Amino acid sequence: MYIEFTTVFFVAIFFIRAVRFYAPRIGLIDIPNERSSHMVRIPRGAGIGFYLAVAVVMPFFYPSMILEYPWLFFATLLVFTIGLLDDHRDASPRTKFIVLTISTIFLSFDGFVIDNVGLFFGMDISLGWFALPFTLFAVVTFTNALNLIDGLDGLAGSVSIVILLSFFIVGYQNSDLFMIIVSGSFIASLLAFLLFNWHPASIFMGDSGSLVLGFIIALLAIRSLAYIPAVSILFIAALPIIDTMIVVIRRKRTGRAVFSADRCHLHHVLRHFFAESTPKTVIYLISMQAVYSLTGLQFAKESDGGFILLLFLLNIVVVYLSVDAMIKRQKCICGEKRV
Repeated sequence: MYIEFTTVFFVAIFFIRAVRFYAPRIGLIDIPNERSSHMVRIPRGAGIGFYLAVAVVMPFFYPSMILEYPWLFFATLLVFTIGLLDDHRDASPRTKFIVLTISTIFLSFDGFVIDNVGLFFGMDISLGWFALPFTLFAVVTFTNALNLIDGLDGLAGSVSIVILLSFFIVGYQNSDLFMIIVSGSFIASLLAFLLFNWHPASIFMGDSGSLVLGFIIALLAIRSLAYIPAVSILFIAALPIIDTMIVVIRRKRTGRAVFSADRCHLHHVLRHFFAESTPKTVIYLISMQAVYSLTGLQFAKESDGGFILLLFLLNIVVVYLSVDAMIKRQKCICGEKRV
């Protein structure tokens, strides 16, 4: 198994270097705007490299996995394709939503659907006919949530590694080869990516990377429901979820469109708090995610999710109030200084 992951790591380095070299020639360039943390044009599309490394290497070692989950791999390819198109020509949100929806439906063909969310205050909650709609909501929402935290050098890749490592542990503890291989191979490819993406980044992952990562984490979360309570997922993948929720709440409170772009995200506010230091901000957020993930791994499958959910919601309130206080103290409007 170590041979497979090591192979993915070095193949990912090769592919990412190739993408970085050819990106300017094929229009894969990130142009700075008012929300960017960088000031120069930087290649994007490293997701092509680390996705292809996994897609090329792992079927060579585990061809039976492709045969066992054909719809899953086709669905992931669709998500990668729309991400690549978005990197090159900026696909519309509507198009991305449709592709993610179709891809999630394909997941259900291979049994990746949330049909039970466990015990809540002593009641076993089975979703029945609502299983597929709930799965669609969960997968599409989380995939976009991970995409939204991709705003600082090394952030999305590092946070994803922490989350994937949690699912690797769940898979290892329960001898689930699928979870071990998928999570482990993407960890290896992301470690290669961070060699190029740690501050100062020489290439960004782009939507070809962030959408695939969000989708992969979502399907691993569904798989892990056989071993851990559903509410554990909220902690294991906490940072993207919390960030999305506090941004949506803040936009609603200020009368702005929910899907409007701004600098209200956790990483924007914390970066200003850390005197615009990207490495300090990223390390802090990695540590924050690690604490959440370790917490999520502590809950047994039989745990009552009701009280754990209340704990998570209380945590969101605390984080929201803390961020709100930081924004006011910094005299900023969504992270942008008043003039």
